[in-house]
Amino acid sequence: MIARLISFSLHNRVIILLIAAGMFGWGVYSVQTSKVDAIPDLSENQVIVFTEWMGRSPQLVEDQVTYPLVTNLQGLPEVKYVRGSSMFGMSFIYIIFEDDTDVYWARSRVLERLNSIGNMLPDGATPTLGPDGTGVGHILWYTLDAPGMDLGEQRAIQDWYVKFALQNVDGVSEVASFGGFQKQYEVTVDPNKLTYYNITIPQVIQAVRANNNEAGGRKFERSDIGYIIKTTGYLESAEEIGNIAITTSNTIPVRVQDVATVQMTGESRLGIFDVNGEGEAVGGIVVMRYGENAEEVIENVKVKMEEVSKGLPEGVKFNIVYDRSGLINESVDSIKHTLIEEMIVASVIVLLFLFHWRSALIIMIQLPLAVAIGFILLNAFDISSNIMSLTGIALSIGVIVDDAIVMVENAYRHLAGAEQGKPSED
Repeated sequence: MIARLISFSLHNRVIILLIAAGMFGWGVYSVQTSKVDAIPDLSENQVIVFTEWMGRSPQLVEDQVTYPLVTNLQGLPEVKYVRGSSMFGMSFIYIIFEDDTDVYWARSRVLERLNSIGNMLPDGATPTLGPDGTGVGHILWYTLDAPGMDLGEQRAIQDWYVKFALQNVDGVSEVASFGGFQKQYEVTVDPNKLTYYNITIPQVIQAVRANNNEAGGRKFERSDIGYIIKTTGYLESAEEIGNIAITTSNTIPVRVQDVATVQMTGESRLGIFDVNGEGEAVGGIVVMRYGENAEEVIENVKVKMEEVSKGLPEGVKFNIVYDRSGLINESVDSIKHTLIEEMIVASVIVLLFLFHWRSALIIMIQLPLAVAIGFILLNAFDISSNIMSLTGIALSIGVIVDDAIVMVENAYRHLAGAEQGKPSED
């Protein structure tokens, strides 16, 4: 088989050269379209299920949320194993699938199972799927540089404007907000006043909940004009909450402000986000979607940031804290220069060793061709160009040269012996 292949190649040199040129062109195209990242994604093929049940102890969350979810999610197809983790008010389920399982097929199977077991969980515990990203998906961190602006206002800008805009970028799975204060209305009841008016906390909660609603009526026509009747009852200020009537005492309404203090405040925090010791900041983490090109996604996010900046309040701008594109470019450039240097050094050594320019040319042509074919295989197996894969190509240069030197030198010796009429040695 090998003898026939060699014979065919010798008798059809033009065809072999055209095939080699075509492979090299395909390889150059593969280099330009290859996914680029700094580090390989070695994370498991997993789907995360997050359930929030605030105010409950870890043991209660484990018994009533984590355990039912783990036992029911174990029967999914192509699942290797299921892990569960419980903490105060939160439950995390990690469903690990086989490596060759499509991640979006896996997410749909998990979502189907969650819809069927939702009634088994306690009220207020609603499981949700985590983002379709991986452990190395955090590609960019940013903060809002807003001197003189309240942290609550900055968080509102991040949550209701910046986050939604950046999530529309192709390849972005999620933009996670951090820092600042999430605004909310806080009703602080006075136990003594509740006792005086003979009112319970559930009554206060029910009164606020019943008065924060909007009801629809119907449509009627009059004089060929259609009118829609509805009520607008959503609470818009702390004063409106304070004026809600809970009950009556001697025909006098007892309002929320009579038994409690209503104020605008921020949600309780477990920590703060500080930048370079200069104080608190508000920002977000851009998470890349599974299997995307990190370099391309980062570039698209930066372009979107320039567009979003036009709609920010005066004086507010983006401050990029972490940008993986710098690490990507430095890593890839370092390996690229190493590859070029190795190819040049190997070519010179081969030329000096053989001291026959035609033989050395055959070996030198194989070096860029082998690298180009390597990138074709990287794209075929959906492997990104990162430190590990490019280092493997760099290390293979020596192996390619060794084999080529042995084969070319052996062929040259046999051909030289045949020209001088000497019998060839096996």
